[in-house]
Amino acid sequence: MSIVYKKSPALTDAIMSYCPGCGHGIIHKLVAETLVEMDAVGRAVVVAPVGCAVLAYNFFRLDAVQSPHGRAPAVATGLKRALPDNIIFTYQGDGDLAAIGTAETVHAAARGENIVLIFVNNAIYGMTGGQMAPTTMPKQVTQTSPYGRDTATAGFPLRICEMLATLDGTAYAERVAVDSVPHIRKAKAAIKKAFANQEAKRGFSIVEILSHCPTNWGMEPVESLTWLKENMIPYYPLGVYKDITAEGGQNNG
Repeated sequence: MSIVYKKSPALTDAIMSYCPGCGHGIIHKLVAETLVEMDAVGRAVVVAPVGCAVLAYNFFRLDAVQSPHGRAPAVATGLKRALPDNIIFTYQGDGDLAAIGTAETVHAAARGENIVLIFVNNAIYGMTGGQMAPTTMPKQVTQTSPYGRDTATAGFPLRICEMLATLDGTAYAERVAVDSVPHIRKAKAAIKKAFANQEAKRGFSIVEILSHCPTNWGMEPVESLTWLKENMIPYYPLGVYKDITAEGGQNNG
């Protein structure tokens, strides 16, 4: 009997608008498969703000809400409080979550809001043409740092998982990547863990996913995977930064 690889039923038949080689398609697949496995498609709501994933609601076969730029955690907070039995998650890029949305992200975590943030970190502003983002690494070349990020004038990158792990309201913070099959499998496990935390009312969970942006990095897709492995992972180490289930505690959700 032959095995046919099929698109997840939690994804629509719409042709994805992401650039060739982009990691968003992989991450969409992981989120969709996880929700199907958890039998949660009918009660999941995705919040998509401005960014490359602004049209995520075209691709997920889920209820969805479009939020203003950076405000997805605030919108998700309202949704979760109004619909406590639903799975509420945001799908955000680094320019959105770590720049204009920093306050919403930090305070949602500080309050221990029982939501999940899927945070795609490709170290650059993708949708608007490849400008320097809060996660752009020192000396990394972008459209607005053509000689590389100068920390003397632009400051240092934000390490979001490390920062949020210090907050009492954070239940779970893990950084994963989609540069290889083993890492993709770990990424899916992290997403499932985050959704399981929400169902158990443990509080705020974030999964940071290091991804590649061949178009704005000016690379071929395979080259971008290598660059991610050799440059981003050393600067943004993968792993669990906080897990209250491992610590034996539980936040109020």
